[in-house]
Amino acid sequence: MGIVNGVHHVAFMTANVKEQIEFFSDVLGLKLKALYWMHNVDGYFHAFMELNDNSSVAFVFAPMVKDIPVEKGVSHAGNPVKPCAPGVMQHIAFSVNTESELLTMRDRIRSHGVRVLGPLNHGFCQSIYFAGPENLALEISTSSTSIDGEAWIDPEVVALNKISESELARYKEPAPYRRDTGAASITQPPSNNGMPEYSEMDPSFAAAFDLPDDIVTRELSESTPPVTRTPT
Repeated sequence: MGIVNGVHHVAFMTANVKEQIEFFSDVLGLKLKALYWMHNVDGYFHAFMELNDNSSVAFVFAPMVKDIPVEKGVSHAGNPVKPCAPGVMQHIAFSVNTESELLTMRDRIRSHGVRVLGPLNHGFCQSIYFAGPENLALEISTSSTSIDGEAWIDPEVVALNKISESELARYKEPAPYRRDTGAASITQPPSNNGMPEYSEMDPSFAAAFDLPDDIVTRELSESTPPVTRTPT
């Protein structure tokens, strides 16, 4: 159907990958599933902490990160109700299935000496709030029902954002997309066409986006794990 259905991983930059692993393992109970040299980037580590079989919290370590100053409202949100720079990750919310599990996580986190706010009832979910290493803004939420769009899409806010009725209808029910496997693949759009570009983050990546897809997959992929295991 051409839709996304979850979070594969959320990545945070870190200056102390061990501290992050210890916090997310001991305090939140996540399993360390991967820790390796980041592919195609010299001197970087990549760590993955498992949320479920298909979802992880990831950390990227680089030696120079320790020398980048933390600036609240610029590099970090600093407060859930105060502004920060566009593009900064404001916070991440993890999910549990029930209110009882939410309270269990609240007590588990507090048992490690971490202060927790909540639960707060937001109508369509309940949430607790706490901080992680390096000023991460963290949340855990639970929902007993799906969000009722007719109740939670405020006409006043729609109007303030100049969203027309037709646009709102399109946003609420996006057109499906199906890939035509019998047709030629969609060609790469040209650069500087007014749309966001990954290569803007690092101009050295720009040329790679113009390579044929099969060459990118063949030449830039690295799927071999760092430890060779003998099949059992």
